This record gives sequence, structure tokens and C-alpha cells, in this order.
Amino acid sequence: MAGLYNGGPAAIVYGMIVASIGAMAVTASLGELASILPIAGAQYHWTYDLAPFAPRFFSFVQGWITVFAWISTIAVIPFLVGTQVQGVVMLNKEHYMPTQWHGTLMMWAVMIIPLTVNIFTRTLLPAIEILGGVLHILAWPGIIITLVILAPRHSSEFVWGTFVSGLSGWQDPGVVWSIGMLTVISTLNGMCIIQANGPPADLSGYDGVIHMAEEVKNPRRVIPRAMLCGVFINALLAIGFAITITYTMGSFEEALNSPTDYPVIGIYRQVTQSNNAATAMLCFVGLPGFVALFNGLASITRLTWSFARDNGLPFSDFFFKISPHYRIPLRCLWLVSTVVVLLSLINIGSSAAFNAILSLSAIALYFSYLIPIVFLVIKRFRAPHEIHWGPFRLGKWGLPVNLFAILWAVYIIIFLPFPSTLPVTKENMNYAAPVFLGVVLFAVVDWCFRGRFKWDGPVGKLAVE
Repeated sequence: MAGLYNGGPAAIVYGMIVASIGAMAVTASLGELASILPIAGAQYHWTYDLAPFAPRFFSFVQGWITVFAWISTIAVIPFLVGTQVQGVVMLNKEHYMPTQWHGTLMMWAVMIIPLTVNIFTRTLLPAIEILGGVLHILAWPGIIITLVILAPRHSSEFVWGTFVSGLSGWQDPGVVWSIGMLTVISTLNGMCIIQANGPPADLSGYDGVIHMAEEVKNPRRVIPRAMLCGVFINALLAIGFAITITYTMGSFEEALNSPTDYPVIGIYRQVTQSNNAATAMLCFVGLPGFVALFNGLASITRLTWSFARDNGLPFSDFFFKISPHYRIPLRCLWLVSTVVVLLSLINIGSSAAFNAILSLSAIALYFSYLIPIVFLVIKRFRAPHEIHWGPFRLGKWGLPVNLFAILWAVYIIIFLPFPSTLPVTKENMNYAAPVFLGVVLFAVVDWCFRGRFKWDGPVGKLAVE
């Protein structure tokens, strides 16, 4: 929705292309780091190894930021899937009035199956990932063909030359463009949650697959390849979808005023003139996102376990132990799931407060990518001989790609906290920056009172409860 208000078709199409290039640069930079040290802790391990000073402090804060980022990401997925289901119900039942507690129950329902599979039948995860990837790739041409055949087309001038400004209250074209980019970033992050964890990749943040590195054969080669393949494939699909949807979206005003808060639902309905067909198309779009939750949950569990293993969490001795029966970090899985359920309860009382938590996801993830890449560039200049490169290396392109990734991450971090519309109210306020600063403050306070006495850096240890 933000992309329609801020920039419109041109911002969505060009923004998707630019965002894809930025995503590839960040992923390639992380791929170099993953090839050097493929480990579940990922960002905070790299930060500790590369920090030019105070490695214990930086890695501890980085660990908390990454854990919080992924917990909010895992909360986002069932929320989006659940609210899409609500949108489908609204499409088919005109008298249905969605409420906040409905959304919370939807989140719980979406969480149950992935949680059950992660505990009892985790051997099914690869098959589920493959199924999700196949559906993700096969659904794309089906939806594209349907839109191209059935929908009237806008002109190329509309798609490539229409820049919408002023509808959101923002007047500066640069700000309008940048805020419109948020829709694109969310799409790529969501697609990368489906394509970054599995084989070749799932879609839950570019680093998703790295946190599973300790359960992957030959991770120094496989992990970077999985990350790049996943982001590249999804970038191509996302660009193709963005171009197609803007050519075939029908009435711009109707899409803008969609009662479901998901313009794509209204677009599918306009094109097919059938609630059933629009519902089917939405299911094919939403199902890969649901599948992403299976391995996304496994990924954040391994990250949390790794942080506990290195004594980063309170009560780490309790949480880092592996279940001897299920052979998984079961306590960390329950910890993450419990936190997500507790966060979902906030939605019942205040959707604004809940959205504030969800807004943490993207900005915290990008910040967690930024720090180790910055430290890698510093190490390139100060002591390049101390970098023990893995089999995946960008060679002479490494420094330019790293620098571009840094610029891209900084750009995203600056504009992600901007509210999508003006004037700012408590309902449309973007709480990403305050919540993120709260996380950083929490990490620093925890360091002062506990971490500096407990945290020796990522040393690693194994245990069975």
C-alpha cells in the first residue's frame, strides 16, 4: 500500500530493480563472511572476529540485535499470512468485520503446524522446503499468465513514467521515492524468507540459511551459493511480478482504496471477476510464505541456541542444552514460540503497539548485516593478510561490492523509520526507530550489568540435557 501512495507504479517497478541490486550486494558480502566462518551465530561471530576494538562489547550487542530481529521477523510471517486469510474472508463474506483478536487467533493457528513439525517431524523440513520452492516458482507463471490474458493493460507510460506524489502528504520526491521503496524491501525480504533457508534458499532474511550452517554439509561452499541463488531467483520473480501487476492492475483508485489493506486482492478480483479465482491466486501467493515459517522457526531457534551456547542469554546454561530425545534445541524453540505468542497478545489491546514490534524486523536485520560488513572493509584496509578467505570470494570486486552494500544498508536504515503518510498520528506512526533504539539500549544495559561479566565472546560448547 505504501508504494501506491508514495511513488506509484514507477516507484514500485524501478524500486524493485534497485532493491534487487542492493539485496544482491548485501547477500554477496554476507556470502563472503559465511564462507570464512559458517556458524549458527553468524553476525555476532563475525563481529567478534573482525571488530577493530572492543570485540566483546560489539559482538554481545550484535547478538541481541540479531536475536530480536529474527524474533520480530518470525512474528511478522504468521501475522501477514493470518491477515491475508482475513482479507480472503472479507472478499468472500462481505459482512465479515475483522477484529484484532481474530488476527491474534489467526497467528496462533498459522504457528501450530510449523511448531509441531519442528519438534516431532523435523526430517520433513527439506521436503516441505522443496515443496514450497516448487509452488513458489510454479505459481509465478500461472499468476502472470492469468493477469496477462484476462486483464486490460495500462500503457507503458503509466507503468514506467507515472510517479505519484502528494497522496501520502509527503512532498519531497526523494522522500516519496524512498518511502515507496519500503514496499519493495518488504517484498524482497518476504520472498527471501521463503527462499533463504531451504535448498537452494528460503525467504526470511538473507542470513536465514546461515543460522542452519552447523547442520549443512560443506557449508563454506553451500551456504553462499544457497543465499545468492535464493535472492537472485526471487529478485527475478519479484521484478517480473512488479512489472506485470502494474501493467494489469486495473483502476489505480480501486487498488488504492482496497478494503482488505492488500491491494493485490482487489486487483485479482478486478482481473478475474471471480471471488473463487482471486482466492485461489491468493492461496498460491500466500502458501510459500506459510512454508517459509517452517524453516524460519528452525533458523531463529538455532540462532537463539547459539547465543545461549556462548552465554549471551540470561539463564544460558538452561537454554543451550539439546534435547536428547528430539536432538534439537527444544528449550530455545519453546522460548521463541512463547515470545511470539506473547507478542501476538499485544495486538488484542493495541494494533499500533503490535505494529511497533513488527516494524523492528527490517531495520534490525539490516543493521545486523551492516556491522560485520563495515568491519570486514576495515580489516581489508588494515590487515588483509589476517583474513582467511573461504572458497567463496568476490576477488577484485569484493571491496566495491562491500562498499555498495554498506551504502545500501545505511540508506535503508535511514528511510525505513519514516511514516508512510502525513500527518503523523499514533495509528500511522512508524515506530521502527524507537523500538530499535530500545533494543540497543536493552543490549547495552544488559552488557553493563551482566554481559561484561558473563560474555567472553563466541567460544561455543556442546551439551545434552
